[in-house]
Amino acid sequence: MHKGKGMKFVGDSRITTDRKPNVPKDYSEYPGRTEAFWPNFLLKEWLVGAVFLVGFLCLTLAHPSPLEGMADPTNASYIPLPDWYFLFLYELLKYEFASQNYILMGILVLPGIAFGALLLAPFLDNGPGRRPHQRPISVGMMLLALASVIWLTYESAANVDWESRAEANKPIPPGEQAEIDTEHAGYAVYENSCLSCHGDNLQGGGAGPSLIGIDKSAEEIATIAKEGIGSMPPDQFAGTDEELEQLVDFIVSVNEQSEE
Repeated sequence: MHKGKGMKFVGDSRITTDRKPNVPKDYSEYPGRTEAFWPNFLLKEWLVGAVFLVGFLCLTLAHPSPLEGMADPTNASYIPLPDWYFLFLYELLKYEFASQNYILMGILVLPGIAFGALLLAPFLDNGPGRRPHQRPISVGMMLLALASVIWLTYESAANVDWESRAEANKPIPPGEQAEIDTEHAGYAVYENSCLSCHGDNLQGGGAGPSLIGIDKSAEEIATIAKEGIGSMPPDQFAGTDEELEQLVDFIVSVNEQSEE
């Protein structure tokens, strides 16, 4: 026991006097379990990112994103669709338990439970193991979420004719836009019977294709107006024969003008 300035120090043989600096062990002491961040780990991350970026760029060159025309707030027939990464939520709203009277279930409750479960997965399964079979809860929840997203996205995309939609809604250059004669007798008939599906300039919309540049005779146009074609149901036109003749003459005149 030593005295110094009123303080007493007691020595204990059970406490070592050697002090070791708080330095982590060298990577060589963990063979096969870890690696240096620079350059080993960072180089692998960069290579994976580069491969993904090149693949993504090739995909965009092979299949460009279809562009649609300018937004038209007066076109009530246009059916908006979310981007591809939200199609699974869009498809979810088509089910009876997530739509109409249960719409809150589809837009809040089910997505909230799904994303909340993914956030809680690391805390529910916090074992030391990193292999999939050692983390059954986290792996199971992730596989369930991945399968659900893939299936809902596939179901949503399979029910949309993307090529026809892109063709119907593609931008029309100003030089190719037909001038519509609103004074034509058939324009009033078109406005009452066809405008909601085919647009105010016959450029088409979400429910109907463009009527400009169609390779149809006057008789064929009249038959389609009465009997329908493709996704267009019959009996869409309910006017008189005189009004049908005016409508056909209007559509033909617009197409003749666009060819000039």
